[in-house]
Amino acid sequence: MVAPRRTQGDAVGRSAAEDAETPSQPPSIGTAGFTLIELLVVVGIIAVLIAVLLPALSRAKQFALSVVCLDHLKQLQTCWLMYANDHDGTLPPNLSVYDLSTGKPIPGLDLRMTWCAGDVRADVNTVNIENGYLFPYNRSTAIYRCPADKARVAGSYVRHTRSYNMSQSVTGISFGAVLGSIPTFQKLTQIRKPDPADLFVFIGVHEEGIADSLFGIPVPGGSYDGMWFDLPAGRHNDGGNLSFADGHVEHWRWAVPKVFRSLGQAVQPEEEWRDYDRVRDHMRKTMK
Repeated sequence: MVAPRRTQGDAVGRSAAEDAETPSQPPSIGTAGFTLIELLVVVGIIAVLIAVLLPALSRAKQFALSVVCLDHLKQLQTCWLMYANDHDGTLPPNLSVYDLSTGKPIPGLDLRMTWCAGDVRADVNTVNIENGYLFPYNRSTAIYRCPADKARVAGSYVRHTRSYNMSQSVTGISFGAVLGSIPTFQKLTQIRKPDPADLFVFIGVHEEGIADSLFGIPVPGGSYDGMWFDLPAGRHNDGGNLSFADGHVEHWRWAVPKVFRSLGQAVQPEEEWRDYDRVRDHMRKTMK
């Protein structure tokens, strides 16, 4: 017998039928996703990166706050100079002085004659700032406070309205018989020893010790020598910011971190005398 001839169509047809009956093979499964060990390695790398970057980010944030603080001081210093120029060189009044023992204003001083009245520890609004002699030259109350100053008025959620004091060396008006032993300048033309570029005007004060608006410090050789009447702030990487009579501002790194212990605290440890004398070197020391 002769086998039936296959036609091309039959071959194709049977091949398709056979293919249809043959079960399909499942797709191969690759190694998708992470193993537990790989995941732990990734987590470890992320943790290391965070540990490396966080200090840098923190320093960057602190630097940014210091820059804003310096800008606030620059604006206050500009107001100070504008006031003097508008008053024939007479400096803004700065007679607000509180007694360390009583916490009250020293009797005999006219507290209306001050660039900024009030007590930061009790001021829950900016009225005293707005009534001050410098406010008409820049009507922003924000420039009176350092952005790194997080202190609040006791018993409230209100942040301190002011972080800066004005040096006792610049008063605009003499202390007279009340505090006549303090060497001061009353006019721009009097500023010598130190000269305007070396005489600081505004300084950041420690948030736990700030009260009135005058930064006081004993004159060399006086009975209170070695005492901080007002402790400088160390909010910016253990440093403080100041403005100067010629209009510029500076950041100072302190030799010793500024830790508040009490009003009128002693200069200590011994290394802190470097900071104490540095501050006094940029103030008027004698009447001559």
